[in-house]
Amino acid sequence: MALILLFQGLLFGGKTWRDRSMPIGSAAARAHGSFRRRTMEAATADAAADLRSDFLQVLRSRRRNPDVPLCVELGKPVKNPMYQSSIFPGSKEVMEACPKENVENFKERLIEENIYLTTEEGEQGCLPVLILSLKDTIPQRKPAVVLLHSSYKCKEWLQPLLEAYASRGYVAIAIDSRYHGERANSTTAYKDALVSSWKNGDTMPFIYDTVWDLIKLADYLIQRKDIDPSRIGITGESLGGMHAWFAAAADTRYSVVVPIIGVQGFRWALDNDKWQARVDSIKPVFEEARIDLGKNTIDKEVVKKVWDRIAPGLYLQFDAPYTIPVIAPRPLLMFNGAEDPRCPVPGLNEPLVKATELYKQANCPENLKFIAEAGIGHQMTVSMVKEASSWLDKFLK
Repeated sequence: MALILLFQGLLFGGKTWRDRSMPIGSAAARAHGSFRRRTMEAATADAAADLRSDFLQVLRSRRRNPDVPLCVELGKPVKNPMYQSSIFPGSKEVMEACPKENVENFKERLIEENIYLTTEEGEQGCLPVLILSLKDTIPQRKPAVVLLHSSYKCKEWLQPLLEAYASRGYVAIAIDSRYHGERANSTTAYKDALVSSWKNGDTMPFIYDTVWDLIKLADYLIQRKDIDPSRIGITGESLGGMHAWFAAAADTRYSVVVPIIGVQGFRWALDNDKWQARVDSIKPVFEEARIDLGKNTIDKEVVKKVWDRIAPGLYLQFDAPYTIPVIAPRPLLMFNGAEDPRCPVPGLNEPLVKATELYKQANCPENLKFIAEAGIGHQMTVSMVKEASSWLDKFLK
């Protein structure tokens, strides 16, 4: 049974502020309160814009011609998808639990598109995209959902989710993240790219490079005649959850956000000696850094050096306490396993308290929800898939 944690942080220690020099209910007090709210809202909006600008600058800093025109090329279905690790038993069945409409002649009505978008120059600047939707008798703009795979998988892995959302009237989109799927040339491509990033400092394959792709993907999606540009959701599992989180922080066109087992406090993990599980998930790059730094073991200094090199600002200005709150007031549902060592729940206290205050200021506290599922580690569950589906339907349909 899920343990639901809904953070309701209060400013000023939970007390209601007012200027006691003014009579309660007076016009002056109401005007003062209204002015103060507007001032706080403006300051919050400015801070969010500054953070997005700073993050975009970091993303652009390692692009090969970031201003390359957005080109679309037709592709073909992938017959033998690339997987870089063994598949967790039962994980396919978890995705198949996503609610699916009983559509007559579903397979005949299902439209599959395979395309490539140019997001920058170079081989990794070719973004493979898989899109599923239902053929309509009358053309209409639909809600869209971007679905993002976890480490070492690919867009084809998400077929059950793509079909489920397409059956319910969505345009369902999946991509191969950097050095995955069609963008991988071996079963060690992602790990090799991380090591190369440490060595050369010219790419950011951990989270950031794919976030750049997702910004470019949004450029494309809002131009499609079958998508309502105001109704584009984004969700993902594990690494895909991180991609969803950071893409939504960077780009407000993602209007509903559901990261699944992806959000963590990177600084909190360093300060509380809880970084080991995350490091173990991509250990080769940390081992390479350990050797280069002349260390006998991987320690906190090694971890910080790696993050600084491959994802600048990850445990500093772009960490969860800053990038989760800027998603407000857009609907945000986050899932973690209560026992997940990679994304420890205590590390989310600060970002959740900050985000809760902003959602309250925007008069939409119901748009923020965090669920830590009891007894679950780093694993997406059936209940997460179903809750995510309901959340997206609630705000996109």
